[in-house]
Parts: sequence; C-alpha cells; structure tokens
Amino acid sequence: MPLMRHNDPHTQNESIARQLLLLAIPTFGQLVAEPVFVLIDTAIIGHVSDAALAGLSIGSTVLLTAVGLCVFLAYSTTSQVAHLFGAGKRREGFQSGFGSIWLSLCIGIALLLVLFLGALPICAALGGQGEVLEQAATYTRMVALGVPGMLLVYAANGIFRGLQKMGITLAAAVGGAALNAALAVFFVVVCGWGIAGSGLATCIAQWFMGLSLLATAIAHAKREGASIRPRMSGIAAAGGDGFPLFLRTLALRAALVATVMAATAMGTNVLAGYQIVYASWSFALNILDAVAIAGQTLVGAEIGARRFDRARSLTRATARFGLVMGVIVGIAFALAGLVAGQLFSPNPEIQMLAAVGMLVVGAAFPLQGWMWALDGILIGAGDFRYLSATMALVAAAHIVALAVLVFVATPLLSSDALRTAALWACFCLVLMGGRGIANGLRAKSDVWMGR
Repeated sequence: MPLMRHNDPHTQNESIARQLLLLAIPTFGQLVAEPVFVLIDTAIIGHVSDAALAGLSIGSTVLLTAVGLCVFLAYSTTSQVAHLFGAGKRREGFQSGFGSIWLSLCIGIALLLVLFLGALPICAALGGQGEVLEQAATYTRMVALGVPGMLLVYAANGIFRGLQKMGITLAAAVGGAALNAALAVFFVVVCGWGIAGSGLATCIAQWFMGLSLLATAIAHAKREGASIRPRMSGIAAAGGDGFPLFLRTLALRAALVATVMAATAMGTNVLAGYQIVYASWSFALNILDAVAIAGQTLVGAEIGARRFDRARSLTRATARFGLVMGVIVGIAFALAGLVAGQLFSPNPEIQMLAAVGMLVVGAAFPLQGWMWALDGILIGAGDFRYLSATMALVAAAHIVALAVLVFVATPLLSSDALRTAALWACFCLVLMGGRGIANGLRAKSDVWMGR
C-alpha cells in the first residue's frame, strides 16, 4: 500500500507543491528586501524636503539599474551549485560558488568607482538639476560604497538557493531591512544628516547582509573541505557562465525602457498611470519569481543527479504551480486596481488609467506565472544561451510593436484609456507572451536538460 501511495500521481503532485512552497515562501521574503530598502528610504526622506525626495528617486534609479544588471550572479550561481549539489559534489559546488563570490567583489569594486566618481554626470543625465542634482549625487555616492556588499549578497544567495537553504537568505534579508530602518531613522532624524544619512544606512545594511552571508558560506565550505581562495579559473568560469544571463537582463531592461518611452509619447496622464501599474506589477512579480527560483533549484539538482524523468515531472508541476499562482495574483491585481490609483494620485483621470492598466495586466498574470516558472526551470538547467538569444529577439519584436503603437495606432485611439489598454496589451502579449512561447517550445524538448 505505501508503495502504491508513493507512486500515485496526485500524491506526488502534492509533494512537489509542498516542496515548491517551502522554498518559494522564504525566497519571496528575501526578494522583497530590496524594494523594502527603497520604501524605507522614501518614507524617511519624504519628510526632509521635496528636493531630497526627488534626488532619492534619481539616485535609487541609478543604483537599482546598475545592480539589477548583475542579477545573473544569483541566477547562474544557483544553477551551478544546484547541479553539483544534485550530483553529490558538495565540495565542488562550494568552490564554484566562491568563484562567483570573488567575481561579485571584482564587479562591485568596479561599479563602486564608476558610481562614486561619476555620480554627478550620471544623475545629471537622468534629468537632475540644481539642488535635486546635488541630493541625487550625494545619495548615489553613499550607496555606491555598499555596492560590493550588494553584489556579494547576490552571489551568496545563489549558493544557498542551490543548496535549498532559503531560510539563511531570508534571515539575512530581514536583518538587513531592520538594520537599515533603524540606522536611517538615527542618521536622518536624530543626527540630521539628510539624504547622506539615508544612503549611509543602506550602505551599512548591505555590507551587513553580504558579510553575514559570506561568513555562513565560509563555515559551510570549510565543513565540506572546499577551498575559498580566489582562483582566476573559477572567477573566469563564473563570468563565462553568467555573461549570457547579463545579456538577457540587458535586453529585458531595454524593452522596459522602450515601454516607458512609449508611455511618455502618449502623454503625461498615460505616463503617470503607467508608473503606478509598473510599480505594482514589479512588486507582485516577486511572487512569481519566488516560484521560478524554487523550481530552478529543484530541477537543477535533479539534472545534476541525472534524474531526467524526475526533472521532467518537476518541470510540469512547477509550470502548473506557476499558472495557478498567476491566476491568484492576477485576480488580486485586477481587484487592487480599483483602489490602487487613489493611493498614488488624487487625479481621477490617472486613477482610472491605473485601473485600466491593472485590469489588463491582471488578466495576463496566469500567462506570466506559467512563463516565469519555465524561465526559472531553464535557468536551473543552465540553458543560458537560449534564454539570452530568445530574450533579445522578443525584446526587439516588442520595441518594433511599440513603435507601431506610438506612430500608427495612437493617433487612431480616441482616449487615454484606450492608449493605456493598448500599451499594456502590447507589453503582456508581445513581451511576456513572446517569452512564454519561446520557453514553452524549449521546455517541450529534451535539449535543455543536456541529455
């Protein structure tokens, strides 16, 4: 009887769903740490001055863009460590992970120098002027000092995700957020250091997270007899594996920037409504990303162990789980659109446009949940080049579609509501839908498993 129960597909699906939840829940908590940092800074600096708040907007955009392009450090490290972990090569897994850690520090130091020395012209290029420019440059310089710590967090997160120890990354994220909040209040409110104090608080919190994760990783590596010394071959291997994912992220960022430009061309109200929807979508997306990372970790380990049938079962289950989560998030997102606009703007027109956009995006969330889950699976399998190539093609198609929408369709659309709906429909169908088609076709084959 127990054997029959173990082989029952329904029971197996329940077991996989539990595994995904146990990994996805702490991963979600860790993923929202960075947005929480920005929210804390925004809430505190908003009471300093309008110029400081505007400067924070520019400075945080510079920071999140620069650091966001390095997210490959987490994804590629997760895939490498999960493969080796699944194959029973824990020592090699840690050594591979420390190759990424050393790479993260090298990139972090380079970014520190660029952002610290170039803060003024970079912020000016984003439209900062006068006092706003001074505030933005000050914040950028302060948080730049913590960039190596931020990237260290990415690489260390990759190690612990690959080991399926998400609780460690969650604990570091919660501790970092709490420290950031306490220090920001002390530096800004008590010491009166303004935006510089906010940036310093974030810098210290990021180093706290990075060093605490590094110390934990060193302890685990020592127990496995792994070498943590920097090796050029290990750093080069980490960079070579991660470069396609860097290009993938770059293509996605280009598509998102093009979407902002299209919204700008459609008018101030459309752009304002777009910002509300995009900010809400970015936060909700963390739920889907948490599912993707959980599937990435599990499937990566199964492929490393050469259990391809189990990897295939996990892939189907993760895709279904992503679809279900997409339905749940989509319904909640569409309903939230009825009131979200009122939280961000007193303008009834902008509130209505936000509701229209969130309704369109909410309807497409099931597709995004399924697509994002497969994205995580393919990353876990190490199918980086395919993901990079298809992302570049889909981004190019999206940019062309946006050009057609702006220059051909927009003059024919009689209202901002129709323009907003068309903009988000293009985003969901072309950018997200195109990625869904590419991921779905790949997942049907066995090529991505490296058989």
